[in-house]
Amino acid sequence: MLLALHQIIKLKIMKKILLYIAALALAVVACDKNETPSPKPGKKELSDEWYAGGRLGTAFNSSASAYEQPTPAVENADMVQAFKNGEQFFERDYNQNKTGAFKGLGPLMVRRGCLYCHPNYGHGRRQTEYRADKVGNGYLLVITDETDTYLSSLTGMPQTLSVEPFKAPIDESKIVIEWPEYTDEWGNKFPDGETYTLIYPEVAIPEDAYYVPLEVTKNGETTTVDHSNVRIRLESTIGIYGTGLLDAIDDDDLKAQYAAEEKAGVKLNPSIFANGEWVKLYGKTTHPLRFTYALSRGPLQDAAGANAIWNITNVTRSTKPSHYMAATYAKVASQDMDVQAKFYDYFPERKTSAGVEQDIYDYLMGKNIEPEMSDSDYADFMVWHRGLAVPAARDLDDEDVQRGKALFTQIGCAYCHRPSWTTGEDNFTDPTGFFKDGDSRLPRYPHQTIWPYTDMVQHRLHMKNDIRTGWCRTTPLWGRGLSTLVNGGEDRLHDCRANTVIEAIMWHGDPQSDARKSVEAFRELSKEDRDAIVKFIESI
Repeated sequence: MLLALHQIIKLKIMKKILLYIAALALAVVACDKNETPSPKPGKKELSDEWYAGGRLGTAFNSSASAYEQPTPAVENADMVQAFKNGEQFFERDYNQNKTGAFKGLGPLMVRRGCLYCHPNYGHGRRQTEYRADKVGNGYLLVITDETDTYLSSLTGMPQTLSVEPFKAPIDESKIVIEWPEYTDEWGNKFPDGETYTLIYPEVAIPEDAYYVPLEVTKNGETTTVDHSNVRIRLESTIGIYGTGLLDAIDDDDLKAQYAAEEKAGVKLNPSIFANGEWVKLYGKTTHPLRFTYALSRGPLQDAAGANAIWNITNVTRSTKPSHYMAATYAKVASQDMDVQAKFYDYFPERKTSAGVEQDIYDYLMGKNIEPEMSDSDYADFMVWHRGLAVPAARDLDDEDVQRGKALFTQIGCAYCHRPSWTTGEDNFTDPTGFFKDGDSRLPRYPHQTIWPYTDMVQHRLHMKNDIRTGWCRTTPLWGRGLSTLVNGGEDRLHDCRANTVIEAIMWHGDPQSDARKSVEAFRELSKEDRDAIVKFIESI
């Protein structure tokens, strides 16, 4: 009896201990995402450089949730609840339903939700097969003719998913991704004997994988492209934190950077900037292009995530009341007997006297489709998008990091990877008119010293199987040192061909590359100095 009583008491004590541990674990999980700061401002005030996103844009969090934090500007403006609501539209999958908060998926899409491309808000991961429903596949297909002109029979970001009763423009199960090895002129070896590996992606799509004909439109004339002349490349997503801060850089300051580089003899993309002036601006605005590798987007309020929340999922809203759709696809689908047979089962309200073929075409190409995302939800989404903080720099007082920083500048890396900018008034604009200039519904970042390590300009590296056109915007380096912790990989460059900082640097080394001299200098450093540069890059 006493033994049994003793066992009962022992079990009760153990249960209490286990419950305490469980409660503690839940408390940790339930903590606000911004409650694990490192480094934490303490007795010694940190210098500005630790605040990668400035005082209004930096989160002191170096945990696995480092890329998900709201900026102090969000908190100061009492926008936390809007931020959290907007966050849902990034984190949740959308569905085909006609009701509910996440309705409206399709009829075609690139992904069912944002996290597939941005695992834990970070960079996409290297893939050996193309599966759009695989979390971590940040790849977008880039399909052009031999002149690098996008195929007009596909959308700019080709879709490989569809909802019933429609069929995907490309059968992704037939896409083949291979990773051949590449040997540079130095035999992938430093003078001291240390080696590195270089690989790059080659993508093939057989002709029978396309649901639509291969067409290109030039000067208003559409012609068929022979399958043998089709070029296919990959572009992967980058981390989206801090995008609002880059938007806050003044247009005139951005122009001054271009002008300074042009004056210094740097080769610039002639379709963007020449003779001290912009050749191309964003749409019908006066604003320069600044987002995406290809510099295809201007102000954030009509760029990057603002467009992706529409064209990736095909979820419509008041400012985007149409499907992301190629007219060629609409024509093919409307004539598809399988689609015709089921169309009214899914869209009975679309039945008219015009007939099923016309009804399908009108639905796909309609210009006034009922909004599937409400205006208030979209506004909250943009609070979240503009309000994502940059992780604070780490270990900047480390001796090796300090030496690496000095060497980074000494060998010329800091020329393109410009360390810092100062934001302007940040009276942002929205070309769609949804937000008014300087709209009080969105966070702002005026007069902040930020440390993104980018000149915001396109350069050419002349890599094997390079990015379309060869011109690629200098990718910001801030926060990338946390990538392995946050999303499980250090994959770098536009198509994830680099798995390490060293590999990324050495891909800059082609004889024609704008970064050639820096790579030559990097090669001649000792291993200790090369490691110091890597350590510095991983700290910012």
